[in-house]
Amino acid sequence: MSDQVRLRDVGPADLEVFFTQEHDPEAVRRSKFPPRERDAFMAHWTTRILGDPSVFVQAVTVDGELAGDLVAWWQEERRFIGYWLGRRYWGRGIGTRALTLFLERERTRPLYADPFAGNTGSVRLLEKHGFRRAGTVAYGEQEHILLVLGPQG
Repeated sequence: MSDQVRLRDVGPADLEVFFTQEHDPEAVRRSKFPPRERDAFMAHWTTRILGDPSVFVQAVTVDGELAGDLVAWWQEERRFIGYWLGRRYWGRGIGTRALTLFLERERTRPLYADPFAGNTGSVRLLEKHGFRRAGTVAYGEQEHILLVLGPQG
């Protein structure tokens, strides 16, 4: 496998793969992101992501196969980034290549991310791309690291 990483627009058929990825037990454990029920997941993706013109979302493909997604959205006055890759694509440099491509297209700065503090792979990926620690955020009992790329406005 050559691991050729590309980005493309997300299509409706991609949502089934994203739903399955969100329900992977190891991904849930690492991200501390609770998986949604199917109806809530589909409604979120069709209205809040695909239905919002201010959201920039791209599917990640590896050798033409759907591997995950990257998304940027506004949360109050801050632009955030998030991503999800299927477990079989972890540890192969795919996240690094996909995020590099995404950041070439998503030019808003500052750009924020808030991964779970225990998800060291995600934190390292963001820091490798120039994100710097700007504090912590608590979501319930979970500590997340607030990272920022670019001027802190």
